[in-house]
Amino acid sequence: MQSTAPEGKTRLDKYLRRALIGLLAGLVASMALATTLSSSLLGVTFAIIIGVGYAVAFRPTRHAYVDSLMTAAALGIPLWGLFSVIVFPLLGGHMAQWTAEGMRALFPELVGWVLYGACLGLLGQAAHDLAFWRWGPEPVPQPPPAMEKKHIVILGGGFGGMTTAENLERVFGADRSIDFTLVSETNALLFTPMLAEVAGSSLEPTHISSPLRTSLRRTQVVRGKVTQIDLDRRRVTVAVGRQAGNNDADSPQELPYDHLILALGAVSNYFGNQNIKQFAFDFKSLLDAIRIRNHVIDCFEYADREAETARRQELLTFVVAGGGFAGVELAGALNDFARGMLADYPNLQAEELRIILVHARDRILPELSESLALYAQERMTERGVTFKLNTRLTDARAEAVILSPGEEIRAQTLVWTAGTAPNPLLKTLPVEQDKRGAVVVDSTLRVTAQPGLWAVGDCAAVTDAKNGNPCPPTAQFALRQAKTLARNIHASLYGTTLMPFHFDSLGALCVVGHQTACAELTVPFARHKSVRFSGLLAWLMWRGIYLAKLPGLERKVRVLVDWMIELFFPRDIVQTIDISDPVAHNRQPVARKPEHGIRSATDS
Repeated sequence: MQSTAPEGKTRLDKYLRRALIGLLAGLVASMALATTLSSSLLGVTFAIIIGVGYAVAFRPTRHAYVDSLMTAAALGIPLWGLFSVIVFPLLGGHMAQWTAEGMRALFPELVGWVLYGACLGLLGQAAHDLAFWRWGPEPVPQPPPAMEKKHIVILGGGFGGMTTAENLERVFGADRSIDFTLVSETNALLFTPMLAEVAGSSLEPTHISSPLRTSLRRTQVVRGKVTQIDLDRRRVTVAVGRQAGNNDADSPQELPYDHLILALGAVSNYFGNQNIKQFAFDFKSLLDAIRIRNHVIDCFEYADREAETARRQELLTFVVAGGGFAGVELAGALNDFARGMLADYPNLQAEELRIILVHARDRILPELSESLALYAQERMTERGVTFKLNTRLTDARAEAVILSPGEEIRAQTLVWTAGTAPNPLLKTLPVEQDKRGAVVVDSTLRVTAQPGLWAVGDCAAVTDAKNGNPCPPTAQFALRQAKTLARNIHASLYGTTLMPFHFDSLGALCVVGHQTACAELTVPFARHKSVRFSGLLAWLMWRGIYLAKLPGLERKVRVLVDWMIELFFPRDIVQTIDISDPVAHNRQPVARKPEHGIRSATDS
């Protein structure tokens, strides 16, 4: 059933219907809060408001009861942190409950919020299904008149590309005059915020990857590597086959397009240092995280039977270059993983293990406030991480890394997170680029002077249309850019007004070690202000927020089970994958030659 009402009225009817469902579901689910909060009236009021917001914000899917339950229940954790820990005490004229004792006293309210979320998800889903049965699907605008078939090609299967494809399917709906194709070097979307937990053996590798084909219903997915973009002929050349991008790949495939979206992401930037490029581990992909984990286990195995103290310390020294989110989270995860492994290797001493983080600035985590960065450094130092600040990593050899003051660290492991650059394929395009090499786009995400060419994410230089600030290359911005881009492509095809991109950052979260995190979240309706969290509360918020954002019910359940197992059992130290294939990895990590110790990744 489709409505023939004007678009404005249709949108109003759709959101009014969702709001009424949210009001009803929030009112009934408020019983869980009314029985646990000190003020029943306050609990009911907030329950209704949150219920309406939840129903309006999330597009309903029929019969998705378990997914709705898990998603809404997971949201109960950050809601507890925001309201019970901060807002309610402040409304009552008290300080926020930052202490462990204060948060323990609020544990019944945490249970109430989680139960409220679960009830809200179930009741909302039931109400949506009932409304569908009684009145049919949500009213949608009548499709425009049939037009000539168009082909939209998306290059890149990361957050920007995948979300663009999802939103294109949504905004075009049943309009079959548009075809979509997504080109990706892998067949899954990698949830990068949890990549450090794979390297630290907290999560199984496949649990943070979601297959592209199961999430995209109308989009044709082509697994391959883009080798050439011809803007004049409007053709994209893709190397496909079992080993796309290598000499023995199948014949290249040409994809014609009417609109082309560049979402090619970024690669590691070694600033021209070939030794670092040769000897350092990348930390960009799932295979990189698996390779690092297996290498750490290798180091412990060989150190366990090494008689010489200096050699053991060399094997047990792990250097991470870069003090941003990726470097700090990886250093914290490796520190927890490695120190937990000492119990299984009685011949090794804790004093021989070193996790060293090298950063060129005077403090880590420049994305966060100075107080949170200092807190993170102090907590990590207490747990054994060593920091080398105001220090550059200038060179690397097979068994050592060289720092800017001339210091040499004997180490068998170097992981590089100190720099990224947009995909080098962009340099072949005759378009304007910034100093990073990102494609410059206008406020609507179009590439100037190139009709039908758009860009999002790490490979795009985007300026906020409202405040004029450059947008950082982060996932939360890529997701919102993708949504705006899909609407603008729809608008450009049907002659309506394009929307300029604007988004205020929601904040940032960073895990720094076992049950410890830092969070800096902006205040709704006052984005120039922010609230800061640290310690166990921030860690719970990190897990709750990212669990809710993880695509797909199956992945949410698998990750939740992994986290629960970690509470009761040590981390797994079994090497389950042999990644010594030279085709899979054409760089040699920092390791000894095979005849003396650890086998190089380039040796088969």
